[in-house]
Amino acid sequence: MTEDRGEAGRSGSSGDEPLSDLFWSVTRQLREASNEGLAPWDITPAQLRALRVLKHHETLRLSELSDHLHIAARSTTEVVDALESRGLVQRRPDPSDRRATLVELTEHGASVLDAIRAARGTEAERVFGRLSSTDRAHLARILRKLRN
Repeated sequence: MTEDRGEAGRSGSSGDEPLSDLFWSVTRQLREASNEGLAPWDITPAQLRALRVLKHHETLRLSELSDHLHIAARSTTEVVDALESRGLVQRRPDPSDRRATLVELTEHGASVLDAIRAARGTEAERVFGRLSSTDRAHLARILRKLRN
């Protein structure tokens, strides 16, 4: 992933490693680094996603959080239970519907999320720091194009 076009070819034994293989290899490295980076906080990727969603939306019903996380309600309950037991989120009744429960980030949860973001930023810099600023801009443009 340097400016030298031959770099991708040299990384495989045949010299013609498919783009998908290269992409998934880097994805695995990033996922492993991410999981290692979460270890000090004993946070799972699903829990981190929940914290991020709650930071963005402030307060959500459990059903809305499930929708945002694209996971089953039962799984969302497990994620929230784990976060609540550590004081990272809190539940409260929904004043407009007594059958519903609202979930929100606590101050402690926000500070843990900030610390994780800082640590992950450092890790991202370590990984992407090997690229020139031009390569980073090209990669960001390509990834945005593939995402959409």
